[in-house]
Amino acid sequence: MSLHPTRNTLPQEIRRKSVDLLGHSLVTAIDMQRQAKQAHWNVKGPNFIALHLLFDELHTAAIEWADLSAERLVALGGTADGRVQQVADKTPLERYSLEWQDGNDHVRQIAGALAKYGQQMLAAIMESGSAGDPTTSDLFTQISRAVDEYLWKVEAHHYAK
Repeated sequence: MSLHPTRNTLPQEIRRKSVDLLGHSLVTAIDMQRQAKQAHWNVKGPNFIALHLLFDELHTAAIEWADLSAERLVALGGTADGRVQQVADKTPLERYSLEWQDGNDHVRQIAGALAKYGQQMLAAIMESGSAGDPTTSDLFTQISRAVDEYLWKVEAHHYAK
């Protein structure tokens, strides 16, 4: 992968590593957006309104995570790739089922997706920090905190029975 010229003072090898990690985060965040909206549109059941609003809030948060990842990636000399084909080919998240309607099914799917993204962010924190890019590591820490908070909020619905 070639990088665009930049006056960013990080060595090119470190920037390449961070651009790669940020690209993975971007793909996951975009899929997270789409999964949250899928749940938002299709949830049914006694907790409808609470979940409907929570999934919409999560969608908005995932837009921010994607934007943070893409902007840092470009600042380091990379090219952000949020095309639908790229996301479909590269996402680590499980495919969202169209069969689900019950809130519990959506909660399980969204919680699983958030846990997977959180795991990805923890690894990215360590990798970018070890590579010598504390700024990108800090960005991943910011996303990780937010992902963990949404995982907590979503999982709270699972245990409300």
